[in-house]
Amino acid sequence: MKSARLHEDGLHRCPWPGDDPLYMAYHDTEWGVPEYDDRALFEKLILDGFQAGLSWITILRKRDNFRKAFDDFEPSKIVRYSDKKIAALMNDAGIVRNRAKIEGTVNSAKAYLKIMEEGRNSKEGSGFSAFLWDFMDGKPKINNFKTTASVPAATPVSTKMSKELVARGFKFVGPTIVYAFMQATGMVNDHLVTCHCHETCSKLKKPKRKTAK
Repeated sequence: MKSARLHEDGLHRCPWPGDDPLYMAYHDTEWGVPEYDDRALFEKLILDGFQAGLSWITILRKRDNFRKAFDDFEPSKIVRYSDKKIAALMNDAGIVRNRAKIEGTVNSAKAYLKIMEEGRNSKEGSGFSAFLWDFMDGKPKINNFKTTASVPAATPVSTKMSKELVARGFKFVGPTIVYAFMQATGMVNDHLVTCHCHETCSKLKKPKRKTAK
């Protein structure tokens, strides 16, 4: 059972970043911040899939390499990956060399593009972002956990989202992976209540949609 800890800079943080500067920066500026960009959400979902069986800091340290190797996670490029490209990725020491996850990324890119092409319309709009945020009724869920022991590994919503993603062809999107993704993209605010980021993330608003002139 761990609560937020005080760091040398005078800030209380969730305990999981430890004292790693890269991890602390990620915690302070990205984790729990609501993300609404289609491509960015795709990237985060794929990277969470690559994390399965590993620690997130391992992926974070390789993130720039992943972006370079996977064409900045542009689905339209990933779907055209040939056997030669996949073989090259398997030889790239800068990423996690797991064939199932690499091939799964190609399948997930196809599923992503299908959702984008469908132009799924809802009160949240259309596209991949709207598809995901619909599960949250368009707004983040603000939790008020005091210790890490209270934070769930999965929820009914992550299970529902997982099932829908699997049905549409996404790979490595089990309920636990999806919940980690929801935490990372601010669909849920799981910063501990004593963490300095809890209040900050709770106040963030969805940017207004640009209207055509």
